[in-house]
Amino acid sequence: MINRLYLRELVTFDEVELEFSKGLVVFTGPSGAGKSVLISSILTSFGYTAQGAAKLCELTLDKPMQLTNSNYELEDELTVKTLKKEKLRYLIDGQNISKKVLYDMFVPYVQYLSVRDKSGFESNTLISMLDTSLLTKNKTFKKLLKEYKKRYANYRIKTQELDKIKEDEAKLAELIEFATYEVSKIEKINPQVGEDESLIQVKKQLSRVDKIKASLSTAMDIFAAESAVEEVYRLLDKNASVFTDAMNQVRADFEETEHLATELEEMDVEEILNRLSDITALQQRYGSIEEALSYKEAKQKELDGYKNIEQDKSMLESFLSMEYTELSTLARQISKARQKEAQQLEKTLKGYLITLKLPEFNFVFTSKVLCENGVDSVDAHLGNSNTSTLSGGEFNRVRLALMATTISDNAGQGVLILDEIDANVSGDESIAIAEMIGKLSKVYQIFAISHQPHLSAKADQHIVVTKDANKSQVIQLSNEGRIHEISRIIAGENPTKEAIDFARRLRG
Repeated sequence: MINRLYLRELVTFDEVELEFSKGLVVFTGPSGAGKSVLISSILTSFGYTAQGAAKLCELTLDKPMQLTNSNYELEDELTVKTLKKEKLRYLIDGQNISKKVLYDMFVPYVQYLSVRDKSGFESNTLISMLDTSLLTKNKTFKKLLKEYKKRYANYRIKTQELDKIKEDEAKLAELIEFATYEVSKIEKINPQVGEDESLIQVKKQLSRVDKIKASLSTAMDIFAAESAVEEVYRLLDKNASVFTDAMNQVRADFEETEHLATELEEMDVEEILNRLSDITALQQRYGSIEEALSYKEAKQKELDGYKNIEQDKSMLESFLSMEYTELSTLARQISKARQKEAQQLEKTLKGYLITLKLPEFNFVFTSKVLCENGVDSVDAHLGNSNTSTLSGGEFNRVRLALMATTISDNAGQGVLILDEIDANVSGDESIAIAEMIGKLSKVYQIFAISHQPHLSAKADQHIVVTKDANKSQVIQLSNEGRIHEISRIIAGENPTKEAIDFARRLRG
């Protein structure tokens, strides 16, 4: 329920502040006074595309019980605000929100009917209406629909998996050839982690082997003086152990160097350089030896998966065939329940439509390929006409009748905004529309622009919009004010006594 509206600088309105009651809130007033502009500001606040926006528009409302959004902290009494500067900004409880997210949050709770709008009789919408009606009173249907939707969702996933297998199968030979080539190329080189560093070290040593040998040959002369040095230490009665240990270490190092030089001379330099080139090429392509080995493992698993593709395909095809049969059975049961519910709604609607001087309404079921909603495609006919050919007024009177027949006994179904829903209708039709809207106002908070006395008379709250010298204002009417406004609607700006008396009778 919307509790309060505050706005500034909206076309011809300087400032408006209104507190709203439950039930039916009717806006009346002369044409061009600004009623539609005012309603438009409310719609804009909920993300609807509407003409014009106030510099500031703020709505406070009770949070619908089911409304949640993990991205926003929401109070029990929400504040929805629009601010217009260079562009229009939307806020909910002080938090910025996009128009689309705002609309998606509130569209289940704030509905809009206009003579210019001819949506609402699409197949999915009609199916949803029938399902909603059934779910409130048929536990078997609820269980059936839940099972079908769960199984169909899995069926779609498995169908997509099969499609992927068939797509892969079509290019399987190419995929196998590529994966095999990639694996064999790495296996042929058979790189070892850390091998690149060892090869680079060997390469450096090979480039210095001649210099090492030459320097070693010259350095060997050091051992010719070793005995003489030891004799000097002995004659001086000094300990020669440090010198002896050092010479032993030099001798061991020189022997090791001689062995290394011999090994290097025996190595195949070309083979080492080729090996290093292969390893470097792998690193350049894959980043490192570790990544090359990881890539090879992934490609090997890919090859193993291709070997199982035929088996997976056969199992999926078998599952999907059986599941399609069972889903089709469930879908037919769901369709049967929907068609039975449709017949009940048609009977209930009949009385409303007679009052509205409209022909019978019929749901038309045709079968289609299995989908999320089963096998039903649902159209609607009014008499011999498809609903797409109806006038805006006829269209919305049927929608109101449908809403009246499908409301639950629980109050608080949301907000319903009606823009001149009773325009250009006869007296009898106006009465019938007022009766239906009155019934709907027991469970909806309804905002309606009206030019008819019968709907205005049923209002729980009556607000008149006037305009003087290009400035609009709103006034919440008292009982006497309502009688005067209703009589104006009946007879014009200077109502007769008969019009005033009739307005009093309408008010009861």
